[in-house]
Amino acid sequence: MTENELLKLVSKIENLKTETSNIELKKAKTGCPEALYDTLSSFSNTSGGIIIFGINEKNNYTIEGVQNVDELQKRVTEQCLEMEPVVRSLFTVAKIDGKTICSCEIPEISSDLKPCYYKGKGKQKGSYIRVGDADLPMTDYEIYSYDAYRYKKEDELRIKERIDSSNLNNLLVDGYLSKLVTIKNNLLNISKDNLLFFEGITDKNGTPTLCGLMSLGVYPQLFSPNLDIVAVRCASNEYGIENSEGIRFLDNRRLDGTIAQMLQQGISFVINNTFKKTYINPKTGLREDKFEYPLKAVREVILNALIHRDYSIHTENEPIRIIIYDDRIEVTNPGGLYGKLSLNDLGKVRGEVRNPHLASILEILDETENRYSGIPTIYKEMEEAGLPKPKFEEYRGTFKVTLYNGKKSSADELDITNRIIENCAQPIKKEDLARSLGFDDKHPAYFINKYVKPLIDEGILAYTIPNKPRSKNQEIVVVK
Repeated sequence: MTENELLKLVSKIENLKTETSNIELKKAKTGCPEALYDTLSSFSNTSGGIIIFGINEKNNYTIEGVQNVDELQKRVTEQCLEMEPVVRSLFTVAKIDGKTICSCEIPEISSDLKPCYYKGKGKQKGSYIRVGDADLPMTDYEIYSYDAYRYKKEDELRIKERIDSSNLNNLLVDGYLSKLVTIKNNLLNISKDNLLFFEGITDKNGTPTLCGLMSLGVYPQLFSPNLDIVAVRCASNEYGIENSEGIRFLDNRRLDGTIAQMLQQGISFVINNTFKKTYINPKTGLREDKFEYPLKAVREVILNALIHRDYSIHTENEPIRIIIYDDRIEVTNPGGLYGKLSLNDLGKVRGEVRNPHLASILEILDETENRYSGIPTIYKEMEEAGLPKPKFEEYRGTFKVTLYNGKKSSADELDITNRIIENCAQPIKKEDLARSLGFDDKHPAYFINKYVKPLIDEGILAYTIPNKPRSKNQEIVVVK
């Protein structure tokens, strides 16, 4: 940082009167603060930052200056040397109205060196991360996740208690091995037991690994109940908020089984809880379905969550979550980005894979290409559907993808409402009503909850059998 850049930064701080995720203020009028370790650690472990000495935030961000800059830099450097790994700071000095200020730039360290911690407290108590303008202690999992990358720990290959070969689905195993040797002919002469070991499906004693259970098991959740998916369709655009009928969730399920089974269940859940319209393709003249979200994008998001989630003991009680709101879908999985990959790198470079054996097995099973094409596919599918770009976020050991539906305008909503009222001039079954407007008639719950129930609540429409809303003879009609 140059002197002029420091002066501009201080001027900005005086105007905003706040610290930020990468700016920490210290008054230091009487000398160097005794404990900078938390900030040195948090900046090093996050995205770097700048400590500015000579500004008193508790006194309306007044510039008080630093009396002895040489002594300050010496003391800060001494504290930097007490960190593991050592923090390499860069100082800049400037004067404002005759008062000296000093900045200390702390660079982010490489992922394979994290976490940076104060040696006096040790790794478990001396590691911090920057959240907003605060230095917060790292969780055990956050610390572990760095060690897992550094030492290449293979959590997907760990063994659960009470498991033996009977917990593998023999039909799935034989089908997988048949595909494997067809693709890789040089494996034909290797025994079945050795193939299962080399592929990470069992250990050397023939006991199924977590990888084997999740990909080819009879029922993986028997031993790890929360290695599943919690899928929810919210009744509003805010989690847990009730709609006018006092309902929080329109649908709420746990999806389990192998990864392939959970993938299909997850896609089905999204289909059944989002908008689908049938139209005539002008190019082909054929009836086609148009989904609220492109299914290829939905599939890739769920598949990525299943493959790249963390399978360590630290996250074993954390399921993947699919939450559907009126205007978006959020898919969250335990386990942030792995290794040196950053959010800016997504879809541009191939990162290291947290669960390579699992990814390889699913590639053989034709569930994934394992070519790092998932993120580009999501971007491409959303763009071609005319929808907003997907949003990717990482926060303290979790990864979240959000797909937006570009919520319909009020004019579109009004048109649908008017057509519903017109079609209900005579009693009509909900399936026929959904079909008449191009919605999914086999799973009309979304259509009914979204468009029909509000009209019933307003007294515009009514059930013909009000005491038995689920009757197979139930019809909907305009109130006259």
